[in-house]
Amino acid sequence: MMAAAVGTTLSVGSAISAGCKPGPVTLQKTMGVKLNSASRLSCFSGLKAISSVSGGQEASFLGSGSLAAIQRSFVAKAGERNQRSYMQLQSQASFKVAVLGAAGGIGQPLALLIKMSPLVSALHLYDIANVKGVAADLSHCNTPSQVLDFTGPSELASALKGVNVVVIPAGVPRKPGMTRDDLFSINAGIVKNLVEAAADNCPDAFIHIISNPINSTVPIAAEVLKKKGVYDPKKLFGVTTLDVVRANTFVAQKKNLKLIDVDVPVIGGHAGMTILPLLSKTRPSVTFTDEEVQELTVRIQNAGTEVVEAKAGDGSATLSMAYAAARFVESSLRALDGDTDVYECTYIESDVTDLPFFASRVKLGKKGVEAVITKDLQGLSEYEEKALETLKAELKGSIEKGIAFANKQPVAVA
Repeated sequence: MMAAAVGTTLSVGSAISAGCKPGPVTLQKTMGVKLNSASRLSCFSGLKAISSVSGGQEASFLGSGSLAAIQRSFVAKAGERNQRSYMQLQSQASFKVAVLGAAGGIGQPLALLIKMSPLVSALHLYDIANVKGVAADLSHCNTPSQVLDFTGPSELASALKGVNVVVIPAGVPRKPGMTRDDLFSINAGIVKNLVEAAADNCPDAFIHIISNPINSTVPIAAEVLKKKGVYDPKKLFGVTTLDVVRANTFVAQKKNLKLIDVDVPVIGGHAGMTILPLLSKTRPSVTFTDEEVQELTVRIQNAGTEVVEAKAGDGSATLSMAYAAARFVESSLRALDGDTDVYECTYIESDVTDLPFFASRVKLGKKGVEAVITKDLQGLSEYEEKALETLKAELKGSIEKGIAFANKQPVAVA
């Protein structure tokens, strides 16, 4: 369990069940929140999720931003009891999330983190095998969302019916002897099939693509949705949050800063040299030497390899990816719930460069991307300007590869 910040104690597990009678999960339950002070709910995780462009609001995954969402989503019934340290709130958890690939190395911890969200009423877990045990395990967690499992293609449509957010971590990691083309062909096909099902069963949902290579799989998803006649570029996201999470962590460590205060926008794509942390735009403002810029940029770009080597070939970045993806899900849910101060970096169809897809900071709202924050790309350092021009050729090739793949494939009929 994440530790609470000074002055606030909130247990996502036990507190949510406080005052609830045993029984089936419903959309409205009473939740107890125990406060150690009379001050408003504040950040408790110390893991920063987003910050506004003006830098005015602190927020973190299941932190102040989410607690603000709790305050909006849980109607106060306390009356005069607001003066007490124990408040009764009415739950309005109302969003359905589907995780496709929920039994995998990313899917399992991701499902657990999403289960913790007070905004989720139903969590649909889908995989081709081994998902029943994951669902049974998670269903014992005393948080509001109901967990349902779905196994195999015959149950995929049911997993997606009425879902608000679809998260796709499904796919295979690169294995010894497997070429990048082999990996692309397998994961591209998986993403295509899953997005087709989403188009048929929840065409208005936010779709979060995690399956690598994101630089290609997001364009594939876009082409599939176009062929299905339901493409909304504002609702299709490549989850690049892990690059931001790493950048924030590494900069905080390097400069001995409070992690909760650090925000580094990351643009470009989500592979190697296409990942470009804008260290010159770091908040709070901090000075880097040329050597530090080079060192941090390379480490952020190659952080996945750092994990693979540390695991001695026995896995990749699954836990940090799950955390980053859960953070992006939480941001999406907050936006859907009406929060007007939600910003994240994400890989989307974009016109901020001459490339059709590009990762940059966006403002999220109820209908998806409300605005692309172009000022992040203004006044770049000389190093960043050169790196941006260099990454474009690599990213362009990946985008074209994805589009070409999608256009060669027949569209499945629902």
